[in-house]
Amino acid sequence: MYNINHQDLLGLSAGTLTTIAFIPQLIKTWQTKSAKDVSFAMFLLFMLGVLLWGIYGLQIHSIPVIIANTLTFILASFIIILKISFELVDKTDTIKVTTD
Repeated sequence: MYNINHQDLLGLSAGTLTTIAFIPQLIKTWQTKSAKDVSFAMFLLFMLGVLLWGIYGLQIHSIPVIIANTLTFILASFIIILKISFELVDKTDTIKVTTD
């Protein structure tokens, strides 16, 4: 069993807050069916950083770092997937309007 110390509790708290910070953006993106204001480059760089943090967490065997960065990577991936899919739909709609 994993014993949680004060440092791990602090790390889990910080990871929880920074991870759930993505949920409002994900909900807004889903509800509005738009991710035009989401920077693709920023999210890719951010996801690369989160991936590296996750690898670092594995190397130092830090459960808070591993959990927080895995969940953050998943949420950020959903936002990128929505951005790509909504932009493809917008392009398809533009092509349909133009050709009609």
